[in-house]
Amino acid sequence: MSDWRDFRTLAVAAAVAVLLAHGMVGVDAQAPAARRVTAWTTSQQGLGDEVVTDVTVRLIARVTAAGESVRIRLDNTYGTEPLQIGSASVGHRMRGAALVPGTNLALQFGGNGGVTIPPGGTVQSDPVQLAVLSRQDLAVSLHLPGENVRPSLHRGALTTSYVSANGAGDLTGDETRDGLTETITSMWWLKGVDVLTTSVGGAIVAFGDSITDGSCGTVDGYDRWEDWLAVRFDMNGDAARRRAVVNEGIGGNTVTREGLQPAPNSTPGVERLERDVFSHAGVTDVVLFMGTNDIRRDATARSVISGMETIIEQAHARALRVHGVTIIPRHNRAPTPNNSGWTPAKTRIRNEVNAWIRGDAPFDGVLDFDQAVRDAADPDRIAPAFDCDGIHPTPRGYYEMGWSVPLELFAR
Repeated sequence: MSDWRDFRTLAVAAAVAVLLAHGMVGVDAQAPAARRVTAWTTSQQGLGDEVVTDVTVRLIARVTAAGESVRIRLDNTYGTEPLQIGSASVGHRMRGAALVPGTNLALQFGGNGGVTIPPGGTVQSDPVQLAVLSRQDLAVSLHLPGENVRPSLHRGALTTSYVSANGAGDLTGDETRDGLTETITSMWWLKGVDVLTTSVGGAIVAFGDSITDGSCGTVDGYDRWEDWLAVRFDMNGDAARRRAVVNEGIGGNTVTREGLQPAPNSTPGVERLERDVFSHAGVTDVVLFMGTNDIRRDATARSVISGMETIIEQAHARALRVHGVTIIPRHNRAPTPNNSGWTPAKTRIRNEVNAWIRGDAPFDGVLDFDQAVRDAADPDRIAPAFDCDGIHPTPRGYYEMGWSVPLELFAR
């Protein structure tokens, strides 16, 4: 009988060897080696008007890759004073500000429980062993012991986070929602979450303006176009072909600042590449979706194209693939004191830029969001079912955009 067992063992081993030789193994055998990949981000865009003293904030971030450990990044990009973090923790969010019991872990920064971030500075935590699932909510808690602290933030986060009352002190170790009584929908200081993972082959940075940021989307609805793209990657059984998808959109963002009237109200794309793309871990692809705000500010087609060429060149120099996105229609509207409006002449420039994106541009791929949401009866307008305000899609429109993306662009 032992001879039969030995023979069966040898036969199985031989069969496995044949399968390996012919590439006919399961997905797990083809999984990427474990590495750090940025699985959640946001773009800071200014200094908040809020002033807080000795508070705890609990910031909610939904990661787009599964893994076995995490680390966080905090930025004080627009802070005018050093930011003191007294203590910090990360855990699984259960509901609201409450955490799954037993998951909250203290964070350290270079072996210390607290850290001070200079104005304009950035810091990364030490990794902690915390297993996460793709599209799971993490809660990052920060104790801010200082007085009259103003947050460097992303305004339109479309995610509810939580803040204690002034003077509440350090609640970072409390897994309940007690004391975290106020809600915010901006994102304070938290810049990124990295995951040690074998579940994805890299990260895609959605680099754009308000249509990437999610204007007209649903707070806590996760119904932006890149959210749907992340869902589609999660449905893919091949880990090597899956990607984390992170959002680096800023409302009103432009490709460049050259010759724009009025001047841009956020750091242009060509100037924030290092902060918002190149500094992230495991990035393989950039989706460049900008230009409409340049054209609104009277940019020429040549100016927009030149700025995009600069972004492509810099990304290619770092061996990243760049995929261009056609600019979606924008309805005509008269200028106001806060908006330079839109005209048929600007639509002609949009169409000229789109023709370049589809044709001569040195992109590695093209996402045709213009085609996905335009009105078949009037291609220079958004289809009524997808139109929120003549500029941004509805959540239904974002769904169409996210499902129009050819996933094979990222598997090459």
